[in-house]
Amino acid sequence: MTTQLDLASQVIDLVTTVAGPGAEAEVTVSLDAEALTRFANSAIHQNVAEATTRVRLRLHADGRTAAATTTVVSPGGLRALVERTLAAARVSPPDKTWPGLTPPTPPHHSAGYHGSGGGSGLDFGFDEATAHATPGERATRVLDFVRAAGGLETAGYCRTTSTAAAFANTAGQSVEGRTAEAALDGIARRDGADGVARLASGRLADLDGALLGTRAAAKARAGARPVELPPGRYEVVLEPEAVSDLLHNLATFGFNGKAWSQHQSFASIGHEQFDPSITLIDEPLGSRPEPAPGLPFDIEGTPTQSLVLVREGVTKAVTHDRSSAAASGAVSTGHASASSRTWGPVATHMSLEAAPPSSRPPADPSSPVAPAAQPLVAHLQRGLLITDFWYTRCLDQKALIMTGLTRNGVWLVEDGEIRGAVGNMRFTQAYPQALGPGMVHGVGGESVLLPDRWSGVRYAAPALHLASWNLTGNASG
Repeated sequence: MTTQLDLASQVIDLVTTVAGPGAEAEVTVSLDAEALTRFANSAIHQNVAEATTRVRLRLHADGRTAAATTTVVSPGGLRALVERTLAAARVSPPDKTWPGLTPPTPPHHSAGYHGSGGGSGLDFGFDEATAHATPGERATRVLDFVRAAGGLETAGYCRTTSTAAAFANTAGQSVEGRTAEAALDGIARRDGADGVARLASGRLADLDGALLGTRAAAKARAGARPVELPPGRYEVVLEPEAVSDLLHNLATFGFNGKAWSQHQSFASIGHEQFDPSITLIDEPLGSRPEPAPGLPFDIEGTPTQSLVLVREGVTKAVTHDRSSAAASGAVSTGHASASSRTWGPVATHMSLEAAPPSSRPPADPSSPVAPAAQPLVAHLQRGLLITDFWYTRCLDQKALIMTGLTRNGVWLVEDGEIRGAVGNMRFTQAYPQALGPGMVHGVGGESVLLPDRWSGVRYAAPALHLASWNLTGNASG
């Protein structure tokens, strides 16, 4: 049986034959499988599955670089890939910033992967049952979600994905790995009010459809008859879904090594830019709290490992691929992607460390407050509980000022008790400022691994109690 590493090696041999021994090349071969069970109007209406092998070649010859991809993995298809990539390189402009290839480097062992620069070894944390889940197994979780919603209209999806990938280059680097993930994301609706519950894990068995359906329904029922509040700064508790948007944009614009090297990022390494309660770690080898590891290497073949971005409020690092590292006099942190030379390297498994666990009453599953946020809401004197953000856009990259809308439930809280639903509002807020020294009143004691916004991106987030959030208008106008 031909493996992904076999295909990668074949392409490297073809590059040497077609382009000559002076050409530099790197090849990534991935078998990506995704299966999706989608439901609407409280009934499954779609079940689809797809598995595709892709071969990506990046070639540097005579000082010029080009990249191409194919899904045709026959000998003729691979040769055609090499020939057209070489032809594209010859008519490309000179690449004066070519960073060279990753040398033979073994993967890091901390994720449960091990191997060597001359080939990969075993992988751990990969759940075979998730990778090969059946439509019936996904449908069971959807059924549990729908039944738990108690007659409310529901919609959403249950998804399982897996990737088996290998990398090889002409410098001798060779590595492979596998990753799998499951996600359940659904809403319940009542009289125009939506409640949401979502969860991701490296194991489908961890997804409890009944628990998530109960939570979504509780939010929908509590969202009736929302009132409009005047714009202004409000103390807030952000549930994990909203916090994941902070992580996404901090990763995309803030800790991006290209943006940092071009002085377009707020990040200042070695300075206390965040509240001491904030610790941010990119953990591609095992996202917390669930063991859902990504691949042990990036698209340039650089091994991935945990990277502390912020430790107790102090900014410690930004993410680099080989290009941004060369521009900054740094080393790659294993964050290259197919688009990172253009858009910069981005953390894809960021985790905001939860507070140390403490004794507290069991979470109430029928409460509209997510379990991860319930202890924080109890300490909110007067402010807003916000479930989710959406349609967020960057207004000022340097300051990371974002604007967007609340979604799927906002409530006024007084003396630790929900007083009523609030209509969705627009916000305009500098994310680093909201997390700055003295601005974080509390970090939840439980992190939640959430489904990705983009393929291969996973964030683990607790709830946050923040001193101030700038609400600038009502969604209705």
